[in-house]
Amino acid sequence: MKTETIKGGEFVIRETPYEAIFIPEEFDEEAKMIRQTCIDFLESEVLNKLDRIDAQEEGLMESLLDKAGELGMLGVSIPEQYGGFGKNFNTSMLVADAVGGGYSFAVALSAHTGIGTLPILYYGNDRQKTKYIPKLASGEWKASYCLTEPNAGSDANSGRTSATLNAEGTHYLLNGQKMWITNAGFADIFIVFAKIEDDKNLSAFIVEKEFGGITMNPEEHKLGIKGSSTRQVFFNDCPVSVENMLSERGNGFKIAVNILNIGRIKLGAATIGSSRSVITQAVRYANERVQFNLPISKFGAIRHKLAEMATRLYAAESATYRAGQNIDDAYEALIASGMDEAKAKLKSVEQFAVECAIIKVWCSEMLDYVVDEGVQIYGGMGYSAEAPMERAYRDSRINRIFEGTNEVNRLLIVDMLLKRAMKGELDLMGPATAVANELMAIPDFDEQQDTPFAAEKKIIANLKKAGLLIAGAAVQKFMMSLAKEEEVLMNIADIIGYVYIAESVLLRAEKIWHTQGESAAQLPIDMARVYLYSAIDKVHVAGKEALYAFGEGDELKMMLVGLRRFTKAEPFNMKDARQRIAKKLIEENRYCF
Repeated sequence: MKTETIKGGEFVIRETPYEAIFIPEEFDEEAKMIRQTCIDFLESEVLNKLDRIDAQEEGLMESLLDKAGELGMLGVSIPEQYGGFGKNFNTSMLVADAVGGGYSFAVALSAHTGIGTLPILYYGNDRQKTKYIPKLASGEWKASYCLTEPNAGSDANSGRTSATLNAEGTHYLLNGQKMWITNAGFADIFIVFAKIEDDKNLSAFIVEKEFGGITMNPEEHKLGIKGSSTRQVFFNDCPVSVENMLSERGNGFKIAVNILNIGRIKLGAATIGSSRSVITQAVRYANERVQFNLPISKFGAIRHKLAEMATRLYAAESATYRAGQNIDDAYEALIASGMDEAKAKLKSVEQFAVECAIIKVWCSEMLDYVVDEGVQIYGGMGYSAEAPMERAYRDSRINRIFEGTNEVNRLLIVDMLLKRAMKGELDLMGPATAVANELMAIPDFDEQQDTPFAAEKKIIANLKKAGLLIAGAAVQKFMMSLAKEEEVLMNIADIIGYVYIAESVLLRAEKIWHTQGESAAQLPIDMARVYLYSAIDKVHVAGKEALYAFGEGDELKMMLVGLRRFTKAEPFNMKDARQRIAKKLIEENRYCF
């Protein structure tokens, strides 16, 4: 069935048919082989060296990246003309997922293939791409990304690193300091952001280590990802040829923003692989650990934890690959319209920047939940550095800070949606007004359609109405000052995010039901319902907090009545559903969904 391509952010106001989404079960054999190659590489080359990697044994990480390059792992989405495999965006996401369980190695590889390589691939001219991309794809050269400065974290465009044209007009001299630079200790290529003269926006440069004028502080001592090289980098009259400016003068901030969109969704994919590994370890430990003459996997409290961990992972995975395919579909449509390939890749990701931000936030928080419960299932051993949960727990924490903090990303979710509405790209006010009018009308007491998933779809539609009700009221209340009401914006972002993830996992279950049959869909349906019913409560709480923050009098009472109406559902036995999910995990002795 051919369906109309959905726009980024449009899920808020439009029902998506299951036929329109991609689910991980649909990856072809070639993609599965690429994924298996990555998993095998972790098993044979990385997971048996974790202590050595964390100790930053000299040359080890570089050698691992070299070996990964030989297998083609660094060039999956690089065009064939530059030595890559030329695979689509969702396949590159699958690679990020597959290596996600590789701890610090996953960080090094993702930084190299993502923020280190993609700025040149997407913004470089033919000469720059021909010179640099083949060596980055093979791993001969390692890449790093220099954006963050000591006094410019979330406000990246306020960076003070300067680029001054020399008297001959042949080179820019870079001067400044960058910090938290991943792969800095062994990078050959740095993507550096600096301001020329009094420019408002940053410019970007491709800087080779051999250019000179580059010094570094020792490796940072970090809470987690200890094996990832993280240094401060100083540029002291570092000479960079004018030919090595990336894109146009003043285009650096745009480059940074667009590359971060890709980084966000790729980070989400990586947390999926990490979570899958943690859940498998937790299931196996629960089956092995005996207390009161029984494996602890027999106890309801442990089963609740395992099922909830698996459910949150399954839901996050559903949303991640749904968005990845949306990006691929948008790219194909742009190419068909005659757009240049590099511009089409950027534009397609930019279209789904809202979804990228949601996935970054929900996946990173999902992983934090999973590793925390993993430690709890291990009990005292979970706190020991001799067991695997300690490293997983520490390494997970950075993901809520990487690629823009989760607080910043929550604000971006709402900001980007409202800006698109103001530009006329999304009609948010029409549906929001319709919801407000619905509150004044007699409630709809029509009997629920007796069709598969009708009740759940009604819940999703009502949760969207709850979001529109609160967002519309907030816009009317605060107008142009809404951007200052960050607590309210984060409440609205929570509603939007939970709706997107809940809808994604429901659509996945529905698609499995239609394509593989009712039996194959039973546990996916259980997970979809468990997540959805949890989301109902979370939407209600977020909505109530937002309304309490700005509502008054009778208007507040009316909106609270509306919120209750839109977050109402027939009872569902979540306990029994979780028990069925846990039973399958325990029987398989691994994460098996």
